[in-house]
Amino acid sequence: MTNRIYPRLAIPETLAAGPGPGNTDERVLQAFAGAGVADHMQADVLRGMIECKHMLRQIWGTQNTYTFAVAGTGFSGLDVMFSAVMPGDKVVAFSNGTFSGIDALTLRIKAATQAELAEAPLNPDAASVTVIDVPHGESVTGNMVEAVLAEHSPKWAFMAHWETGSGRINDIRGFSDACERHGVLGLVDAVSSLGVENFSIDDYPGIVGWASCPQKGLCCLPLTYAPVSFRDAYIDSLNATGAYTYVHNPIFEARHWGIVDGADVEKGTYHRTHSGYAVAAFHESLRLTLQEGLSGRASSYSSHEAALREAVTAMGCEVTSNMTSLLVLNLPESLAGREMELVQNCRAAGFGIWPTLSEPIQIRIGILNQLRASAIQDIANRFADAMRALGTDIDQTAIDTILARHYAPAAAAQ
Repeated sequence: MTNRIYPRLAIPETLAAGPGPGNTDERVLQAFAGAGVADHMQADVLRGMIECKHMLRQIWGTQNTYTFAVAGTGFSGLDVMFSAVMPGDKVVAFSNGTFSGIDALTLRIKAATQAELAEAPLNPDAASVTVIDVPHGESVTGNMVEAVLAEHSPKWAFMAHWETGSGRINDIRGFSDACERHGVLGLVDAVSSLGVENFSIDDYPGIVGWASCPQKGLCCLPLTYAPVSFRDAYIDSLNATGAYTYVHNPIFEARHWGIVDGADVEKGTYHRTHSGYAVAAFHESLRLTLQEGLSGRASSYSSHEAALREAVTAMGCEVTSNMTSLLVLNLPESLAGREMELVQNCRAAGFGIWPTLSEPIQIRIGILNQLRASAIQDIANRFADAMRALGTDIDQTAIDTILARHYAPAAAAQ
């Protein structure tokens, strides 16, 4: 067999304007590239990991000792959180989009008995798991959660905070309150909300486990660390039952971050060969988040989303989402059925928007790490051009007027 030497891989700059990952902040990229070649037990690497742990507690808004980060993407963090769910555990999972649907599948796999897994290894019908499918485009409400928990009395309940598959924010307060009333251990997918919405997880005592990701609200390189945080009640359950994993057992994983037997070890500990490059990038993304402040960042997302929402509505689109980092929309009737064509045209031009990944097919346009007037104007204009290329008449003057109205006061203030 002849060896084939491929040309050097060159990846061009693109505008990531989908649900995530977002464009990584330049400061984070510089921290990654500027890190020296270091042994993984070098003092600055260990110090960086300890400081990341403390910064994460500030960003999550928590006193939870078991707050750390899992090497990998958001799926890695979620898998760590779900590792406490054992075969036969009674679980209720709320699904209102692609990713909460994947989370629900994960829970069915975790809670399935050996016989249930053998019967359908990739899609087990776990009798102990109840999945509540909420129609696409609707949010999970506190009343829904209350009714289901009252009926089923599970050990665990799961919900996504922000569901990027449909662009819907779910009722985190109602979910937490219902879990607390019924003595249920709540688990939450905060992959899309951490670093975008201003919230503190200690305000939601019914939720014992949280998992997020590095590449959305924290605007870090995708292959760094997924933040997680666990209340004592979660750790107590895990200590009582164990888990069928070593690498993704939260108690073992926490030891790499200097959390041993529920207490901090501030000098740093031996860990799984975490990269100094990844530690440096993640550390800088957390510093950036704290410097900007969650309140100010959340307000900025809200104002920029409002500007883009009004602009695409003026193009004849119907926005059905209520997230502040992502628009999910229906195209004008004249372009119905051409969603994938439009998305592919945009991506070919370096404009990375997304379709929904399940029916009905809609368009998703994100603004992660695009919190400036010029970026929103660029996104709006590129999307308008893409619609024009498919034969739709777009009033550019109307779009310009809308964006000028949103951004003129800020420009004048400068």
